[in-house]
Amino acid sequence: MSLPALRCLDAIPLEHEGEPYICLSDPQGYVEEQVLLSPIAYFVASMLDGRNGHEEIRQHFINHFGRDLLTSNDIDKVVSKLDEEGFLNTKRFFSLQHEVDQRFAESPVRPAYLADRSYPGNSADLREFLDACFRDSGLALPRPAAQESHTLPLRGLIVPHIDFQRGGAAYAHGYSRLYQKGRPEAVLVFGVAHAAPPAPFILTRKPFETPFGNVPNAVEIVDELAEACSWDPFAYEGVHRTEHSIEFQAVMLAYFYGSNTPIVPVLCSQFIPEFRSAEGDEKDGAEAFLNRCAEIVLRYDGRIAVIAGADLAHVGQRFGDAFEITEPVIEAVRERDREDLEHTLSTDAKGFYSSVMKDDNERRVCGLNCIYSALRALDGAHSEPQSELVHYDYAHDPAGGIVSFANVVIS
Repeated sequence: MSLPALRCLDAIPLEHEGEPYICLSDPQGYVEEQVLLSPIAYFVASMLDGRNGHEEIRQHFINHFGRDLLTSNDIDKVVSKLDEEGFLNTKRFFSLQHEVDQRFAESPVRPAYLADRSYPGNSADLREFLDACFRDSGLALPRPAAQESHTLPLRGLIVPHIDFQRGGAAYAHGYSRLYQKGRPEAVLVFGVAHAAPPAPFILTRKPFETPFGNVPNAVEIVDELAEACSWDPFAYEGVHRTEHSIEFQAVMLAYFYGSNTPIVPVLCSQFIPEFRSAEGDEKDGAEAFLNRCAEIVLRYDGRIAVIAGADLAHVGQRFGDAFEITEPVIEAVRERDREDLEHTLSTDAKGFYSSVMKDDNERRVCGLNCIYSALRALDGAHSEPQSELVHYDYAHDPAGGIVSFANVVIS
């Protein structure tokens, strides 16, 4: 009899009380708790593909370790533990999934999922933390502003979506430039749908909750974009629930403007631009959607800002590479990142995409489609944009690896 399949989870090796373990966590956020598995228990978990039963797993164990030490009872204990935690594709998890999805669907706002998880949930504490990011970067502190704009806002901004703890300086450098210009009437925010649902773009009409108040949703623009979709852009709206790439941008905008600047939240999943696909292959309508984005930017005549919340390279053992992070590796990543970023400085969406993909995206630039989309949306600018790379950095991943990111200002 086949045993239930393990869900798609994050697995990170670590040491606990001097012993090796593998930590399992749910990237979709349906299960909040993490589970530590011994190497043997993790081996069992890795064999749970929905096809293997007790005997198949025991035989794989013998083939791998050369010893017959695993019993059916041992396997059942691991399966039972994983099922209790909601880590298997069973009725228990599907019931939990339905309950969580239903709560989100009925919520009038997109809750601040990472408040008190990744950043302070108290507005005073969060403001103090973000103020420190500006001060430590030698930048002037912004003052919360609700005043009317008297100058045109920044056209575009590429900023990270890494957590504030590792990327606080980068957020400060990028958003300080946004704040120096006029307040946008609306902000078209492209984020990365890390869960990669089978739709090129995912929309939501929900305002975004932050510790500084709710960031309104520019629903009329969202509805206009929805009309341009050849797919249902709300079918996977639940992906917005835990996705951090837009949440961090909403927090920064609320830090500046409170609840005075509406956003158009667009999560970018996987798609192949028309110029990269074989004739007739591309059926998802992604380019038509981006054409509509550009039309909206043009119609707003410089009063709307476009933001891409996107990290760059993900390199190292945490991301599947066999090598360790050394200075030559870091330098090679930096060189390729700069090569890609040259195309963002000329707002050349096609050039950027082609540059990243010339080595089949071996650096795992997760912001590939997000940055491409933002640059395409800026095709609607009336005049030639002026761009500047104002910050570039990388951060170490605790599980072994680096993530790089940059700030590109487009005015």
